[in-house]
Amino acid sequence: MMWQPSSALLIVASLLTALPANADGLYTKRSPVLQVDHKSYDKIIAQSNYPSIVEFYAPWCGHCQNLKPAYEKAAKNLDGLANVAAVNCDDDENKPLCSRMGVQGFPTIKIMTPSKKPGKPRVEDYRGERTAKAIAQAVVDSIPNHVKRVTDRDLDNWLSEEGESPKAILFTEKGTTSALIRALAIEFLGSVKVAQVRSKESDAVEKFGVEKFPTLVLLPGDGKEHIIYDGELKKQPMVEFLSQVAAPNSPPAKAAKDKSPKPSKSSSAGSRSSTVLDEQAERLKPTESPDPKIVPDDAKESKPAQVPIQAPPIGSLPTVEALEAACLTPKSGTCVLALLPEPSAPDADLSGSAKEALLSLSEIAHKHALRRSHLFPFYSVPAINDGAKTLRAGLGLSEDSKSIEIVALNGRRGWWRRYDASDNADYSLARVESWIDAIRLGEGSKSKLPDGVVVTEAKAETETETKTEAEAEKQTADHDEL
Repeated sequence: MMWQPSSALLIVASLLTALPANADGLYTKRSPVLQVDHKSYDKIIAQSNYPSIVEFYAPWCGHCQNLKPAYEKAAKNLDGLANVAAVNCDDDENKPLCSRMGVQGFPTIKIMTPSKKPGKPRVEDYRGERTAKAIAQAVVDSIPNHVKRVTDRDLDNWLSEEGESPKAILFTEKGTTSALIRALAIEFLGSVKVAQVRSKESDAVEKFGVEKFPTLVLLPGDGKEHIIYDGELKKQPMVEFLSQVAAPNSPPAKAAKDKSPKPSKSSSAGSRSSTVLDEQAERLKPTESPDPKIVPDDAKESKPAQVPIQAPPIGSLPTVEALEAACLTPKSGTCVLALLPEPSAPDADLSGSAKEALLSLSEIAHKHALRRSHLFPFYSVPAINDGAKTLRAGLGLSEDSKSIEIVALNGRRGWWRRYDASDNADYSLARVESWIDAIRLGEGSKSKLPDGVVVTEAKAETETETKTEAEAEKQTADHDEL
């Protein structure tokens, strides 16, 4: 059989098609993902004031190739908020770095959070879902918080302690600190002190003439009058506003820009409006529905997408004994209990309000777990638990067991507090989180726990002894059977 030149060309063409677009690595220069190597790792990642997420990969790895679209989408959504990078461990020069980072398989994804020791970030493995939403949310939750919470009581002390150095104060109705203001504080870390003041701090609000929320106020220092920011709640214009008193730090590193024609100003602005930072600015505003966490990278989207955090469900207390042992003893600390409604039928699902309430609680608990911040436990209590009915009656709650009730209580200090869902049964993330934050910060009024809600020491000891005896009897029976 004679070899035809056309056959040779077809074989060569097929081989070239099978090669990755960038023979040196998985990501091209036009990718939003930073290409980091052993030389640039320390400067771009280890020494950054921003959090970073780094994928350690090999170009031939199928799982790495499958991850690429989601990882690039996460990089677009996190633009200006964090470093999203990748290291090619198939490159011989990068192998010592990959080994030092404990890479044993591909892809390995790690989140680096700045620590108190410069150049030595805290490193943890990312074990979440390999989707753009989950990856971006994990990074958002890891953004360091350099924003000081200030009240009427300590405002003057904060102002005097910091001397005449420039300061910025965000006045907001929110109890939480958004990713946007945290990113802004990082941008001016060491040059502009950033604080957050709640709208209820009337003296501070009056002092600076704040009339709406949120409002950013700049104190230039040196006896100069404060300046109220009246621009958009977006990172870049806010950075430019603060830049009149100090130069910003290096922002998150950016990947090499595409050399294709630049879009028009209007198109560029539309693209910026779809970033996580801009969406986080919206979280500063009062809302009546769950806050969107990550917006789509499609610049044409007119409305942020609702993206839930990938959160595990909160714990459950199915029995009276479990409920009393966890939250109703004289030594019990703060607990948040979701008293579930009775189902309409034995196999029926929970109502929409109950589902929303549990989802909000699970997302809040998961967020604090990721940040490793201390938070009291959340539990759901099913209606079949007789303790739930007793607790409803003891606290004087509605006897309508068809509705969910969320309460916080502290047996040791003898107080409790009910979540008011209002007439429209609002259990949105923003509203529930605000209620939780108020409890965590010791704000708002509490009611005294009625007598009989907390079990007596004698009863608690008796139940413990009974349980111990029952377990001993079971062990004896099991031994006899053997």
